[in-house]
Amino acid sequence: MSKQRFNSVWDAIEDTPQQAASMRVRSELMMALQKWLKAEGLTQATAAGLFGVTQPRVSDLMRGRINLFSLDTLIDMAATAGLAPSVTIKKPKAKKAESREALAA
Repeated sequence: MSKQRFNSVWDAIEDTPQQAASMRVRSELMMALQKWLKAEGLTQATAAGLFGVTQPRVSDLMRGRINLFSLDTLIDMAATAGLAPSVTIKKPKAKKAESREALAA
């Protein structure tokens, strides 16, 4: 059995590259928001008021319930928190097998 390697866990578990890309960005935003909330020492109720959501919604954020959050929602929350969310576009790394084939050609 060959060992398939992936650039991220999302590439391994999502059905399409598009879904994996969305999940990668959403997870980065969620982790940044979790880190910010902990650093600020805000209660979930206070954070909910800041973001204009309910406390259970902030609980979902802190528990990493990624499927409950859209990319737009997470970007809005990050911007409200004073973070500067941005998108970086880059070419994917070549897989080892593809790299070897390119060298052999």
